[in-house]
Amino acid sequence: MADGGLSIGQVAQRTGLSVHTLRLYERAGLLASEVQRDRSGRRVYSAWDVEWLANCVKFRASGMPLTTIGRLAQLVREGSGNEAERLELLREHRRHITEQLTRLRDCLDLVDGKVDSYERHLAAGARGDPWQQQPRPTTAEPSHQTG
Repeated sequence: MADGGLSIGQVAQRTGLSVHTLRLYERAGLLASEVQRDRSGRRVYSAWDVEWLANCVKFRASGMPLTTIGRLAQLVREGSGNEAERLELLREHRRHITEQLTRLRDCLDLVDGKVDSYERHLAAGARGDPWQQQPRPTTAEPSHQTG
């Protein structure tokens, strides 16, 4: 676009969001500023819009609900004076991410243990599934020979 703005297609390419999702985000009030329009009525996005949308992609990937993103966007649109509320929203989401990371670390520990076990099992040339209970070999009773 001549004035340095970006078309919806260009923003979709830069953010990884579909054109449909960008329109949905705008209708849902998830953008931190109003998207401008050119003389033909086409959306023109600023660098700030793209930066905000990149943040939204990360917020969503980390599990932030659209309602929370919408509230945060509303607070940003309202301007100064509500920074404490923005901070509390972000702190709450940080707590959520920290809990997620703890659960994922536990899962990773389990998978790492299984990988290690299989690697040792295969390196030793063992057969069978190392996680299945293998029957114990029977040992012959000692014979009581007299003599």
